[in-house]
Amino acid sequence: MSFIQKNIAERLGGIGFEPSKKSYKFAKIKKMKAAVKAMYPHISIIDLGVGEPDLPADTSIVSTLYEEAGKSENRWYADNGIFPFQAAASQFLEKFFGVSDIDPHHEVLHGIGSKSILAMLPLCFINPGDITLTTVPGYPVMGTYTQHLGGSIYPLPLYRENHFYPDFSSIPLDILKRSKLLYINYPNNPTGQIATKAFYEEVVDFAFKNHIVVVSDASYGAIIFDEQKPLSFLSLPGAKEVGVEIHSLSKSFNMTGWRLAFLAGNPKIIEAYGFVKAHTDSGQFMAIQKAGICALKQPEIVRKNCERYSRRHSLLAEVLKEIGFDVEKPKATFYCYVPIPKGTKSGVSFKDAEEAAAYLLKNAFISTVPWDDAGAYLRLSVTYEAESEIEERKIMEELKRRLLRLELVF
Repeated sequence: MSFIQKNIAERLGGIGFEPSKKSYKFAKIKKMKAAVKAMYPHISIIDLGVGEPDLPADTSIVSTLYEEAGKSENRWYADNGIFPFQAAASQFLEKFFGVSDIDPHHEVLHGIGSKSILAMLPLCFINPGDITLTTVPGYPVMGTYTQHLGGSIYPLPLYRENHFYPDFSSIPLDILKRSKLLYINYPNNPTGQIATKAFYEEVVDFAFKNHIVVVSDASYGAIIFDEQKPLSFLSLPGAKEVGVEIHSLSKSFNMTGWRLAFLAGNPKIIEAYGFVKAHTDSGQFMAIQKAGICALKQPEIVRKNCERYSRRHSLLAEVLKEIGFDVEKPKATFYCYVPIPKGTKSGVSFKDAEEAAAYLLKNAFISTVPWDDAGAYLRLSVTYEAESEIEERKIMEELKRRLLRLELVF
């Protein structure tokens, strides 16, 4: 055995480190899709598993990057960011969410995507033995880093019978005493559920009573439909005293690969994050931050995205209902979250979502994302590529045809 293997940190498994056995969910799905494409190159996959926008960034944003990228003053390290971006983020929170008390000097900092922010926050708070409370199913990064630091995660399952909200009353007292962080994500990936003022009030009260820092991941905060109004955790009284909120430009402004987000809220949390960040990265390229400013000043881009996703969700829900899925059109995000079928009329049965997703991909060339954390569900995204409403309808007609052929049983 190589000494390199022996020297790998225990947090990664030490001598037993084999990442192939612990593949990130989405890496597994990509690998499976590639294998199916290689085996059947003449058949197109209906990809409902994509977790990023189908359109590129608006031309005004791209033009801003192009103009700023060549300017000499933008070549330097950005460190913890440029103030104009912080100011634009603060203004966006006020105009879009009605949050009017965010100080851009001390209560906002950028991040190289929401993923990096979630990775750094445990470094600010978690000691060995501490606990992060995290909703499941959900984005695992904050929990993974908690474990890397010698802490542990306590999962809060999101069950349909509880409207996909966590049940704080079920947390044992000994867990609460060791808990430092609470991770919540609304609008929620993958369930599509939105937060209510009553829920956020419950979160604030819970955090005060138990001295727990709240991290509200609002990466999908602006993607809402059907007369719903955007709601920020920071708009609730007391929220800024107990936590912070993450906003991403990836989903709302079609800027996934640009890697730009911001953290806003409690100034002491921002200060701690800024300290860790200064020792972790040198900031996002200033030209990208200036393109981000251009984006944040154009909420109409978000509204157009919402109109497209809402229309596609309506079409998708209609097809799924006809097939037999127990589904309702989601109120937010570009995800639809549905219980899996029991199997097929031919005698195939699915023991979990992973089996169901693999069957759909291999037998109907339909890609979805399986979730088995709180019941067996499939996540279907409406960010498939289609250049017109006519093409959207054609894709949904083909989806229906392929699903009918499977003769699913519910």
